[in-house]
Amino acid sequence: MATSLPNLLTYFRIAMVPAVVACFYFEGDAARWWALSIFILAGITDFFDGYLARAWAQQSNLGRMLDPIADKLLVAAVLLALTRAGTIAGFSLWAALVILCREILVSGLREFLAEVRVSVPVTQLAKWKTTIQMVALGFLLAGPAGDKLVPGITETGIGLLWAAAILTLYTGYDYFKAGVVHLTGPIPERHGPPAAPAAKQDNSP
Repeated sequence: MATSLPNLLTYFRIAMVPAVVACFYFEGDAARWWALSIFILAGITDFFDGYLARAWAQQSNLGRMLDPIADKLLVAAVLLALTRAGTIAGFSLWAALVILCREILVSGLREFLAEVRVSVPVTQLAKWKTTIQMVALGFLLAGPAGDKLVPGITETGIGLLWAAAILTLYTGYDYFKAGVVHLTGPIPERHGPPAAPAAKQDNSP
């Protein structure tokens, strides 16, 4: 299953992370459009790896592990690249910081809950958060190049980034509240391997 098409798409998405960042080492609008194109392609593979894994009954533990890692690597790398380029700056850095910290904290919580064989379902609001977050990053990747075509692209991206950050706080708290009972309770005895993550619906709660 390691070489199934859904897993190959996930590997490809991970490989696109440094490709997006590399675009920021070049000057000019073309580099921005290339970064956006690669980011959109990564988003398409994110949809199809989960869809094909379910449709072809090729879901695997490797895919369940790598898929959320690929998503978080892409988001973190793009946020850092946009910050370095100055597209995200000033007070808006706090929005990026909230998103980054939440991704790390929730990943740690998910790992702990898997160890105690607890699965917390992904909410519809979390899916909306992920959608808004990815759209915001797309607008910001276009950035100054997009502003030349449609004024206000960067400002729209910043506004969406703040909307995603607010939803990030809410859904992160909701997720933590669902798992806190297991954090404060006694450590249960393990009878078998940790629970596998739920089949992909949206692995970025």
